[in-house]
Amino acid sequence: MTATANGPKHTPLFPLPLVLFPNGELRLRIFERRYLDMVRDCSRSGEPFGVLAVVRENDHSNVCAIGTLAKIVDFDTLDDGLLGITCIGGSRFHVRHTHARDSGLMLGEIELQASGERLPVAPEYAALQQLVGNMIDTLGGRHASADKAQRDDSDWVANRIAEFFPFQIQEQQWLLEQNEPTLKLQQLVEWLPRFRSDEPSD
Repeated sequence: MTATANGPKHTPLFPLPLVLFPNGELRLRIFERRYLDMVRDCSRSGEPFGVLAVVRENDHSNVCAIGTLAKIVDFDTLDDGLLGITCIGGSRFHVRHTHARDSGLMLGEIELQASGERLPVAPEYAALQQLVGNMIDTLGGRHASADKAQRDDSDWVANRIAEFFPFQIQEQQWLLEQNEPTLKLQQLVEWLPRFRSDEPSD
């Protein structure tokens, strides 16, 4: 985040055709000058940037106002020589105001969204909890080290399912915006049957 003189902090924003969830992993290929500068600045300051989903509806692309902060945790030089970065999702946020630098980089005055208390997975959603455990055991990755407290957190379970299955971006964005974990789990129960013959995506 950057601060203007005697003014609020402004966070660099990266609109992307995807939804990043808290605790989720995001790998990006960086090549535009504005985003190379953003990565440099965030790396120097240790501050995150914000990821906002771009949703296409009725032949128009709209940038969502609620997104997730992304903390850069690793760098890599890709086979094509471009910069690759790995990020971890942090807090959700709401964009209150935006402006652009001369480079085209969008900056936003943001308001962090409260995460609320952890809500244990209710018995009626135990199958979703088991599904997440099975997917993690199969796919591995950073979530393999998640402790029991995380795996019993309703919001964490809902977010992992939203990541593992190929939901439409509008559906993922809806899930991200919800503050009630049980509502997210119930909606997932209604959506998941259409993937019965599909393998989870990594």
